Amino acid sequence: MSTASREEFVKEARSWIGTPYQHQGRIKGVACDCIGLVIGTARALGLTDYDIDGYGKRPDGNLRPVMESQLESVPLDAAQAADVVLFAWASHPLHVGILSDPSHVIHAYLPNRRVVENIIDERWRAQIVAAYHMPGVV
Repeated sequence: MSTASREEFVKEARSWIGTPYQHQGRIKGVACDCIGLVIGTARALGLTDYDIDGYGKRPDGNLRPVMESQLESVPLDAAQAADVVLFAWASHPLHVGILSDPSHVIHAYLPNRRVVENIIDERWRAQIVAAYHMPGVV
């Protein structure tokens, strides 16, 4: 397995900004979803060949267990740049993003219809339910 610095991981994730949103998309500049952004970033740096597919557009309760089986859980208050955060809406974990720093997240966000980098305001922070470290990021 390769390794990458936190800075390299964030730089690669930022290179996806502007990529149009498409459910289960995996191609930088063409289309991706939130999981596709995380997987694509990790693949570009040689950190994984794993993928998650076959998931629906609606919450089915599988996202959190899949995240926990592939990534290393970290306490929310210890999450750093390059860590992956899990968001929940109406108690359903259904969205992920990559922290670019403790106050910003890069994510493929359907309402924006593309990969964007947003500030994590109080509303967003209240929806973060878990944080994970990508194996190989040092």
